[in-house]
Amino acid sequence: MRKHVRLLVVEDDPDLNRQLVAALNDAGYAVDRAFDGEEGCFLGESEPYDAVVLDIGLPKMDGLSILDQWRRDGRNMPVLMLTARDRWSEKVQGFDAGADDYVAKPFHMEEVLARLRALLRRASGHAHCELVCGPVRLDTRSGRVTVRGAAVKLTSHEYRLLSYLMHHVGRVVPRAELVDHLYDQNYDRDSNTIEVFVGRLRKKLDCDVIRTVRGLGYRLATADDLH
Repeated sequence: MRKHVRLLVVEDDPDLNRQLVAALNDAGYAVDRAFDGEEGCFLGESEPYDAVVLDIGLPKMDGLSILDQWRRDGRNMPVLMLTARDRWSEKVQGFDAGADDYVAKPFHMEEVLARLRALLRRASGHAHCELVCGPVRLDTRSGRVTVRGAAVKLTSHEYRLLSYLMHHVGRVVPRAELVDHLYDQNYDRDSNTIEVFVGRLRKKLDCDVIRTVRGLGYRLATADDLH
């Protein structure tokens, strides 16, 4: 990883801020940090960052206001928003304000790293906002899903489930990991809701791209599987 890639982390929780900065440093990035909105906004306006990890709920100035100000001032670096679990209105507001992607708390650090890599690739012109698996296409910018060119309407949870699997094509994703991604910590992990969502997705997509790996979880088919 090139050390001159420079990131900013704006997160008021000291432990989470430290964990994010440590993980990003370990991944080879140069990282600055801020613990409140005013400091984060100032750094984002005055320093040339390649990408920013920005929490929404910040003291002194909230993340949405910061992002709106940056975009109005012409600051176009990719921004990964950190949001509270299941706060869909915040996520919509974040995208409207100019966010490039989001991760809901609590999250796996690997997901933050993967999403940042995607944002950095996209910003440098090497990435696509469209995820493809066989006849299924998911546009991460618009949230549009198509199968063989025809639009497919999904619920928010179905979309998140499909998006997560498509970000991990070919990897077996354990059921517990999907539960962690879709629900808060109080969710009944013995529920069969994930199975219900997978069944609905299969029916709506009408193609054999979601594979069950018995006893382990689910994975999306690779190109080799589909040939």
